[in-house]
Amino acid sequence: MLRKSGLLLTLFLMAGCATATEKLRIYTEQYPPYNMTTNGQPFAHKARDVTGLCTDVMKALLDGTDLEYSIKLRDLSYGLKRTKQHPNHGIYCVSKTEERKPFFKWIGPLSTIEWTLFAKPGSSIELENLQDARDYQIGGYRGDVMTGYLADKGFDVSAISNNGLNAQRLVQDQIDLWVADGLAGPYLAADASDVTDLKRVLVFRETPMYLAVHKDTDPVILKALREGYQRLVQSGEKETITRSYGL
Repeated sequence: MLRKSGLLLTLFLMAGCATATEKLRIYTEQYPPYNMTTNGQPFAHKARDVTGLCTDVMKALLDGTDLEYSIKLRDLSYGLKRTKQHPNHGIYCVSKTEERKPFFKWIGPLSTIEWTLFAKPGSSIELENLQDARDYQIGGYRGDVMTGYLADKGFDVSAISNNGLNAQRLVQDQIDLWVADGLAGPYLAADASDVTDLKRVLVFRETPMYLAVHKDTDPVILKALREGYQRLVQSGEKETITRSYGL
């Protein structure tokens, strides 16, 4: 009888542990105004310390489910590695690249990044299409996908390691244009260089951004996430959040 009771207790404890591991653990990166800490710190350990457009959409989605979750802000490489290695882990807002597709299930899009060419305030530069930009020197961020795309296409690109300085380079006429995200660019210009009223010259491409979860994540979690996303879209709440950030 004692042996049977001990076995039942062991099974009960194991079941409790299994339930605990079903918590959805989510990561994001510091990329204002899509994802950012509320206190300006480079990392965050709790959901309440993370904000931004994608984060607001993500929290609204999750709060419409019965899922237990955590959100932490870390380096992009760290979050991707953890999510790739562990079921019931996710990362947002990330693009669905060919390299990443096999490793994850995708929920979204949560938002869209606009590949944008900016000029300094009051600039007379006008572009009908991307080819017109070949006449100008374009500032970019070293290692950035948008910057790399233009460089690979043969545009005159001057890339630096501190993207926040590109707005200053514009106003000082060191570059003619700056390639950046349509929302993050002006935010970074104001925050890092105290430059406002950049001229948006051309949006030449868009990249949808998603929640990526480990491909072997619990099907119950995946179903809840997908249904939560559909409710968010159909109710209009996702659009309301997006508009609140000026998009």
